[in-house]
Amino acid sequence: MPIWLIIVIVIVVLIVLWFLTTYNKLVVLRNRVRDQWAQIDVQLKRRANLIPNLVETVKGYAKHEKATLEDVVKARNTFVSAQSTEEEMKASGELTQALSRLMVLSESYPELRANENFMSLQNDLKDTEDKISTMRQFYNDTVLKYNNKIEMVPSNIVAKMFHFEKKEFFEATGKDRDVPTVSFE
Repeated sequence: MPIWLIIVIVIVVLIVLWFLTTYNKLVVLRNRVRDQWAQIDVQLKRRANLIPNLVETVKGYAKHEKATLEDVVKARNTFVSAQSTEEEMKASGELTQALSRLMVLSESYPELRANENFMSLQNDLKDTEDKISTMRQFYNDTVLKYNNKIEMVPSNIVAKMFHFEKKEFFEATGKDRDVPTVSFE
């Protein structure tokens, strides 16, 4: 067998190995992004399930605060009915805003803050919010690695061939970036 044929075969084998390795790395990263989103989704759904109990507890104490309670319920329903990851991200931001208004409302009712059920729900909600925040960070880190891999040469060649698409970061919405107004009037 001529030497040039051996060299060509070795080069072809190396290219095929690189191609397969790159493809597999892209699949692993894409699946990590999906897994990280699933972890966030579990906590977002947990939060959505806690909200009706929290609203019912607050209703008994703050009957005239109907608008705030309705906003929380509406934001929760928007989140629950979201069809895509992007819709869930947006609805999650709206729900976070509505919940923060509800927690501020609770400060006006000392007897509500003393209620064990409310305190337990509030602690569960705080724990869930902390988990969501941590998982958002892991999700965004994973999306960064994935997006870098599909955009960088030479792995972008394989990514384009197999239609690996860029993923969106879980970012704060405009309302989430606004500095809250604190008033003691």
